[in-house]
This record gives sequence, C-alpha cells and structure tokens, in this order.
Amino acid sequence: FFFQAEDGIRDYKVTGVQTCALPILADKKKHVFDEDIIALIDDDLMKHNNAISLSSLEVIAGTKGPQKAKIELMIYDEIKKTESEGDGPVDAIFKAIKKIYPHNVNLQLYQVQAVTEGTDAQATVSVRIEEKGKISVGQAADTDTLVASAKAYINALNKLIIKRKRTAPSSDLSASA
Repeated sequence: FFFQAEDGIRDYKVTGVQTCALPILADKKKHVFDEDIIALIDDDLMKHNNAISLSSLEVIAGTKGPQKAKIELMIYDEIKKTESEGDGPVDAIFKAIKKIYPHNVNLQLYQVQAVTEGTDAQATVSVRIEEKGKISVGQAADTDTLVASAKAYINALNKLIIKRKRTAPSSDLSASA
C-alpha cells in the first residue's frame, strides 16, 4: 500500500517488511506518527541502498599532539582512503569522512549512550545532521565508541543521500519544462 505524509508532499510505497514492523512499533508506542512510519521505511531502504560503508578506521587520540583519523570507506563500490586531524578523535573522523565524501551538513546532535554496564559495554551513537532543511538521523552500536561514531555519521549520510534522490525533480518533469 501507499502512505502519504500529512504534509501531502511525500509519498511512500510500503512493503510487506515495513508493514510487519508497524504492529511491533505500535505495541511499543501509544501513538504512531508519520515520522515513525517514515523512519521504518528509511531503515528498510538503508539495508539495501548504502552508498557509503566503513571498511576500516584507525584513530590516534590522547593528550599529546593532534588527534588523527585514518579511514577507509567503500563509496559506490570503490574504496577510498584518507587521513585527517581534528579537535578530538570524533572531529577527526567526521572530517576524514567529509574529505572522502564532500558534503555540507550541519551536525545538530552527537549523542553516546551505553547499552550495557562495564568497560566492555556496547555504545549506541546517535547523529543528527541537517542539509537545506532536510534532517537525517543515523545510529550505530559497537563496543568501540569511535567505530560506532563513524558508522552513525555514515548512516545519517546514507539516509540523506536517499532523501536527496527522493526529492530531486524527475528527469521527465525537467524535460517537459
């Protein structure tokens, strides 16, 4: 079936996988909003449409010298590598990603949450980015907080790439104008 957001602008084709997830979400929440359904659809799309993925990450952090990130990304089936310095290890990682995949987003939220207790706890990182009014949220979990940070940022970028494609004017419309 099709779902149209309340703003009347966005139409989504809802598949069986997404409709299976909807009752689970409804059981967890008292009210299901447009944004909840859109998030389900986005998450399902992300499983098959990642333009960018993390191949490897090395970080140098500490009290001496600048923090550095050496990163290798798979972008549209092509491996790209770079190194970057930053004001802290997370800043170095995000700058390295931006160096490989140039983009102009505003980081609105960076949040780390421990999933379990202890020094070996898994961290869940949430990243919210904004570009020209489009907001994208990425999340990732890993026992290495820096790896989770890179994956969450990449996840948010991948969602933004999909949103760009979804809202781009179709070639049929531009050809008839």
